[in-house]
Amino acid sequence: MRILLAAKRLFARQGFDGTTVRALGVESDTNPALVSYYFQGKDKLFEALLDEFFPIELVRETIAAPLEPIAGLKVVIREIVKFQLEDPDLVRVIQNEIGNETCRRDYIREYLTPIWEKIRSLLAEGKLRGVFHYRSLDSAFLYLWGGITYRREFSFFDPVLSEPVPDAERLIEDMVGFALAALRCPDNDRPELAFDADPADAS
Repeated sequence: MRILLAAKRLFARQGFDGTTVRALGVESDTNPALVSYYFQGKDKLFEALLDEFFPIELVRETIAAPLEPIAGLKVVIREIVKFQLEDPDLVRVIQNEIGNETCRRDYIREYLTPIWEKIRSLLAEGKLRGVFHYRSLDSAFLYLWGGITYRREFSFFDPVLSEPVPDAERLIEDMVGFALAALRCPDNDRPELAFDADPADAS
C-alpha cells in the first residue's frame, strides 16, 4: 500500500515516464526491488493503482441504478465530481495518461467505458422522451464529459478568474445547472442558466 500511495503521488506530479523505480522506493520508504517483487514492474504497478483506487463498486451501483434521464444525469455528475474532489491525484494520473496518449490509455478506457455508456444512454433516453434537446448524441456526450472532467482546477486561468473556488455542493449544483441548460431541459431548476432563448427576444 505504501508503494501504491507513493506511485499515485509521483505519477500525478511528474508522470509515469518521469517516475523511476528508485524514486518510488524513496517516496514509499521501501526497497525499490519491492516494486518488481509485488507488482512485476511499473506497468503492472500502474494497473494495480487503478484496481485499488478507482471506485469501481460505486460506478457499478450508479450504472445499475434504473434512473430517469434527468435524475440519472444528476447522480452521475454528482458521483464524478465527488470522486474528483476526494482523489485529485488519481484524477491527475488519468488525465496525464489520456492527454499524453500513452499505451496505458487502453487500460484506463476499460474503467471509463461503462460510465461513458451510462451517460450516453441517459442522453439518448432523455432525447427520446423529449426532455433533452440536442442535435448530435456524440457532440452532446463529448461536451458534457469535457465540462465535467475538465472543470476549474488549473491555475493557468487564474489571471482572468475572480471568484473563490466553490465548495463541493455548489460545484455540483453549477455542473448540473449548466448541463441541463445546455441540453435545454424544461425541468432545469436553474432557470437563469437556461440558454435556449434567442438573445434577440430579450428586447
